[in-house]
Amino acid sequence: MIKRRSLLAGGIALTASRARAAAPLKVAFVYTGPVADEGYTFQHDLARRTMQSHYGARVQSHFVENVGEGPDCERVLRQLASGGDDLIFSTSFGFMNSVIRVARQFPDVKFEQATGYKTAVNVAEYNLRFYEGRIVCGTLAGMLSKTGIGGYVAAYPIPEVIMGINAFTLAARKINPNFRVKVIYINSWIDPGREADAAKSLLDQGADILSDHMDSSATMQTAEARGVLAFGQSSDRAHVGPKAQLTAIIDNWTDYYIKRVGAALDGTWKTGNVWMGLKDGAVTLAPWGPGVTQAAAAAADKTKAGIIDGSLQIFAGPIKDQAGTLRVPAGQTMTDDQVLKMDWLVEGT
Repeated sequence: MIKRRSLLAGGIALTASRARAAAPLKVAFVYTGPVADEGYTFQHDLARRTMQSHYGARVQSHFVENVGEGPDCERVLRQLASGGDDLIFSTSFGFMNSVIRVARQFPDVKFEQATGYKTAVNVAEYNLRFYEGRIVCGTLAGMLSKTGIGGYVAAYPIPEVIMGINAFTLAARKINPNFRVKVIYINSWIDPGREADAAKSLLDQGADILSDHMDSSATMQTAEARGVLAFGQSSDRAHVGPKAQLTAIIDNWTDYYIKRVGAALDGTWKTGNVWMGLKDGAVTLAPWGPGVTQAAAAAADKTKAGIIDGSLQIFAGPIKDQAGTLRVPAGQTMTDDQVLKMDWLVEGT
């Protein structure tokens, strides 16, 4: 009788063990905007859906959209971690400190933070070199602008945004040394009404090419309506700016999500900090629009090739800031760490 009970207990334990092994990995994504923004958040969720399709029943993924920074983010992260999620992707720079605080309370949960710089044993960082796409866009702007003035609708004056403005400006001024970039900050990642108003204001100030670091298509729509040129951000905007769009920076998070979820599944996940760009295929560019001349396309193709093979370093000195102070001497190039902490605008802005 004792032996039979022992076998029964062993069978129950084995069944429970198999059930646990078969349980799907629960993966959550926290978004700062709506998945329907057709921009930054849309691309993250497109990658999530592709990852989900790749792993099928082995993974159970879901998302929370329109999450505010600060207390709102901490609340959501804590709910997800305590609710059984094994891996949580946080997709905004403004979520970084919240992730670090919540991760300390849930050491068995893995966290991934996008576009920040703080890591921990259970917190990894990942980022895209959006600024590399800005270099190509800046080259096109320098070649095609008739007024020599670019307009830039920007979310926040944080390094992620500032490095893009600077890369765009430096590239344009390599073509036209007198090129200037006028910037308006919205202090929000998505606000179509204010974005459109800012774009109109920049055009009224003489800009004839618009760029933006925002999550909606308002800037592109404004450019199309006003008959000027523009660049898409995060996603291809040609459907709303068929005449206006010169190209668009397209974010590709898919390969990273598949890789990191795979690592969590097979037990090899560990913290890290990666920064991916054109060379990795994590940043891509939409096809040239109708406003791109043959000469401009050739210059942009050369710029892109230089970025990929490493021969073009946009943050190589001499570089002055907008006050005329030398920030990067001749013969020096900014390190990744310096670029990630960039809090000043270059000459020409």
